[in-house]
Amino acid sequence: MSVTQITDSEIKTAINVATDILKAGLGKFTHEFKKVTSVNNYYEAGGNFDWTEGFLTGQYWLAWELTGDDVFKQSALVQVESFDKRVREEIHIDFHDLGFLYSLSCVAACRLVGSAAARDAAILAADALAIRFQKLGGFIQAWGVLGEKRSYRMIIDCLLNLPLLYWASEETGDDKYRKVAEIHTETSLKHLIRDDFSAYHTFFFDPEDGKPLYGATHQGYKDSSPWARGQAWGIYGLAVSYLYTKNPTCIELFYNVTDFFIDRLKNCADMVPYWDLTFTDDDNEPKDSSAAAIAACGMMEMVKFLPQDKAVHYSGVAKQLAGSLARKYAATPDISNGLLLHGVYQKSSQFNGVSDNGADECTLWGDYFWLELLMRLDNENWKIYW
Repeated sequence: MSVTQITDSEIKTAINVATDILKAGLGKFTHEFKKVTSVNNYYEAGGNFDWTEGFLTGQYWLAWELTGDDVFKQSALVQVESFDKRVREEIHIDFHDLGFLYSLSCVAACRLVGSAAARDAAILAADALAIRFQKLGGFIQAWGVLGEKRSYRMIIDCLLNLPLLYWASEETGDDKYRKVAEIHTETSLKHLIRDDFSAYHTFFFDPEDGKPLYGATHQGYKDSSPWARGQAWGIYGLAVSYLYTKNPTCIELFYNVTDFFIDRLKNCADMVPYWDLTFTDDDNEPKDSSAAAIAACGMMEMVKFLPQDKAVHYSGVAKQLAGSLARKYAATPDISNGLLLHGVYQKSSQFNGVSDNGADECTLWGDYFWLELLMRLDNENWKIYW
């Protein structure tokens, strides 16, 4: 793969462009949030009721740390108030994405500025997440009515929601949160990774006895294919799982899951994957830049724990991905109010049963992980919000 690594000057330029875009939008996107994806590369304003709003607040915390400009902190704290209201009034918190919402907003606020209100809100969110734990099967149910047969499943994304639980145990001294996270992690490692080290998106269990049933997709091309963002969630999820558990199986799986991802990038001249790793440059399918950003962040997190030769290898790949994103996918203010172009929320196929939504658009998580990647490249001592 011939993509050159991102340079220091490219990192600085990308940070400046991204934070300028964010600052220009604060008037519109402080008391309101950005919707899940852009439309024709521009976000519209919306409320705080979906699974993605935390990715915007997380961008503001990153921008504050990167620039020192207090306008970002002020906007982030306004949004923290919205998250506090949301969890106290139980506005759409009956799903597993509470880590995406509260780690990047309220846990970050607690860690960065010592906000007591943010701490309390994040603990309430951890309580709501822990309620979704199913003892039969040993997993956190992703969505749907608890115990409902058609919804009795876990999904690989949830590995990035677990840090909220680890944090809650550290913060409160109550191990109940950690125990749920550890059991869910163990179940994930056992059932969400296929024999070839590609990742299932979802895995079903029998609600009657907890027996493992089968893996399936929801947003990938088909049940047996490697959904690009799911593979990326697996890479980053294994890194944060090792961070909190120090389970050596996480490192062993990280090598294999990440190598599977990297091997499929050989099918992409610019190393940025298509929305499912089945596809190559010969297929007429959209890229998913967000998967590249997530995977690169996961690699940069895990290299902290790897032998020198492995650390050099995976950080080198992450820097290649960053280079490609900086040159071909990073937004500029004349064409978008987002940060990272050419992402995919979901793409329909003859097998997956979903409709096209946010295909070839900016996505809130893609924007966030792009800025997090730039932060990691700019400051190797950055303390993660997860």
